[in-house]
Amino acid sequence: MSTKIKYTDKPIEAKVIQDFLPPPEELAFREEGVKVTIALSKKSVEFFKSEATKHHTQYQRMIRSLIDSYVEAYDKPLTSRSTRPIRKRASG
Repeated sequence: MSTKIKYTDKPIEAKVIQDFLPPPEELAFREEGVKVTIALSKKSVEFFKSEATKHHTQYQRMIRSLIDSYVEAYDKPLTSRSTRPIRKRASG
């Protein structure tokens, strides 16, 4: 039933890939959490529960990860004012 493996003397094409896995100490680190109460739409909660079941995880963890991703993408230092040059208004 199983097919036999055919071995050849062809050279193996291998390439080195950059290590993308975090070190163990980063995996063990747990960021401090803050408990909040939030009202979400029923549709959103049902979606996350369904997806969490498919991926064998917790729906709250998926929501937390989504919010963290959003923060990573948009977290920029706040400036006191816009960096655009100020134009003087014409008097009149």
